[in-house]
Amino acid sequence: MDLLYESIWATLLFIWVMIVVYPITKNLYKYMRRKGLSHIKAVYYNRKIIHILAGGLVALSVPYLFETPLLPAILAAVLAIATYMPHRRNKLMDWFQTEDNMYEVHFCIMWGVVITFAWLIFHNWWYGVIPIVFMAFGDGVTGIVRNMLYNRRTKAWIGNLAMALVTIPIGYLVLGPLGGVAGLLASIIEHFEIKPLIDDNITVPLASFLVLLIGIPPC
Repeated sequence: MDLLYESIWATLLFIWVMIVVYPITKNLYKYMRRKGLSHIKAVYYNRKIIHILAGGLVALSVPYLFETPLLPAILAAVLAIATYMPHRRNKLMDWFQTEDNMYEVHFCIMWGVVITFAWLIFHNWWYGVIPIVFMAFGDGVTGIVRNMLYNRRTKAWIGNLAMALVTIPIGYLVLGPLGGVAGLLASIIEHFEIKPLIDDNITVPLASFLVLLIGIPPC
């Protein structure tokens, strides 16, 4: 698989992310507002949809489309800059961004870091993809459940239970018992954050990756 082929796929994935961010979630925001949802609820639904459709699906494609982390890391860096600049310029994409945090930027950065280090350390994409999937799908479900039950951003434990029902089976099915343990830890640690610098977009993929790193016996 040559660099040109991978570059084409990276470009297509970038276009997919732009489709999710612009026509899909922007129009979905307008639809939710017309249906009477508050601004903040619509924003947080969109954040989780982007988590799943952009962060999660793209991560799952990486093992099948790329041989090295070069282009995935570049893609993550470009998206991190693209989500940071609206904060810098005070021109937010207000259908999914908020003034009080830049957690979507953290997600892009950790996406690239964890997937890159997984390849460098293990030469196995899945040790990076699964921690990202925990955050994308697990936290996505968590946020949707909490958003349905509350009218504010909250860390209620019911969300962590919903996350565990996603992350533990995924971790176990792909990486065995150690993956299940990583999924359990991810669902617990999501509950805690140190505002405004450290949030679950950092702690969930990092902690679950470290579990895999520590728990895998040396060759």
